[in-house]
Amino acid sequence: MSFGERPYWDMSNQDVINAIEQDYRLPPPMDCPAALHQLMLDCWQKDRNTRPRFTEIVNTLDKMIRNPASLKTVATITAPLLDRSIPDFTAFTSVEDWLSAIKMSQYRDNFLTAGFTSLQLVAQMTSEDLLRIGVTLAGHQKKILNSVQSMRVQMSQSPTSMA
Repeated sequence: MSFGERPYWDMSNQDVINAIEQDYRLPPPMDCPAALHQLMLDCWQKDRNTRPRFTEIVNTLDKMIRNPASLKTVATITAPLLDRSIPDFTAFTSVEDWLSAIKMSQYRDNFLTAGFTSLQLVAQMTSEDLLRIGVTLAGHQKKILNSVQSMRVQMSQSPTSMA
């Protein structure tokens, strides 16, 4: 649990809200039981009709309390932010396709004008590059940089290169 600490020190409350609204799912706080993190993920469903109702949340928490063994398995952190819709970057043929897939196509001209015309070049981008080309909103920077990081991982694992 958070033991009274902020579980996501590098993010403000507004950053957390913005991340959730952009389909990111936060990793479990340190030492958070896997069952509790799963409940968190369920509550963050974008479609409110698929989220658990209050009574379901209470029942789930009650079951956890009555079965403390279920809280012994600690959730593992796999990435700073978990994006439930990480695209397969090997499927993209252009920077435009990639930006469209991550819903950041409003920056298409910024990328192309600055010379980021291939996915290999995009994969080398830094936060300074984003600022330089005019991506100033923190939430957009995080979304793009997290996607770039995922792209790097997929590029390093894929024997074929991208456009």
